[in-house]
Amino acid sequence: MRAGDSEDRLLAWLRGRLAAEGARPLLGDDAALLPRGAWAVTVDSQIAGVHFDAGLDPALLARRLLAVNLSDLAAIGALPAYAFLALAATAGFDHRRFFRALLTASRGYALRLAGGDLATHPTATTATLTLLGKRRRGGRWLARSNAQPGDALWLGGTVGESAAGRALLDAGVPGKGAAPRRAIRRHLLPMPQLELSGWLARQARAAAIDVSDGLALDLRRLCRASGAGAVVEAHSLPLAPGFAELCRRLERDPLALALGGGEDYVLLFALPPDRRPPARFGCRRIGEIVRGRSLSLRTGDGWARPLPALGWDHLSRPG
Repeated sequence: MRAGDSEDRLLAWLRGRLAAEGARPLLGDDAALLPRGAWAVTVDSQIAGVHFDAGLDPALLARRLLAVNLSDLAAIGALPAYAFLALAATAGFDHRRFFRALLTASRGYALRLAGGDLATHPTATTATLTLLGKRRRGGRWLARSNAQPGDALWLGGTVGESAAGRALLDAGVPGKGAAPRRAIRRHLLPMPQLELSGWLARQARAAAIDVSDGLALDLRRLCRASGAGAVVEAHSLPLAPGFAELCRRLERDPLALALGGGEDYVLLFALPPDRRPPARFGCRRIGEIVRGRSLSLRTGDGWARPLPALGWDHLSRPG
């Protein structure tokens, strides 16, 4: 990696190199669409000391690994089908506990473990999962590039809570009380929004991305792909009960954590203004797609300012 590269800049460079070689670029949004077939593929890793504490229960690791990958499939409207696992674990790792949890969770999504690789690692357990998903019958692929000016901007759930859970774990603070326990669980066991994804895939047009690196950063990616801007209403951001008080205890700014905390794994999506997601999904309208390239945050006093450049970049931050 060239010094100063961000994840987005590196991927843009890589897409350019592939295009220059004459190959049709397959690098997708949250997952890649394979040619000559209704299939998509995504891959993600969980690394001890980066994504989870080395002492995490292997069963929790398995479920978290699966959930973050499923969230990528949800972002493009895919239905899970097959999984391939590469697991390099340190000495003493309970492989059977890990696999029991992975297989049990996979059955709930009709997902089959089809192969992979096992190895040992001298210092840090690393689990990498590759998922194949298929296009839903009667559905379309979702894409970040489908947003248009005038579209309503929606979130599929609350933001910032997972980051608060991670902060609690990093500080070694016990999860006493409903809000801390819920935040820690949200961080360890995210819930991929596959049902909402299925509804979006049946719409005539929808743009989507999963919020993994922070709302502000992932919105910037969606708008860049669509060639548009956005206005976000700060007072409309969905926050979990007790979130503000939890942030006060952690000495963290609630708005900054909501915009840039990351690992929320909810869908951020844009729909034509005459379409609303069903109430059962608990979505919240947070703003609007606009012409131009600017991203603004409108606060309670009615003033708009540039959306803060917050979010997690995997290449420019230490683990």
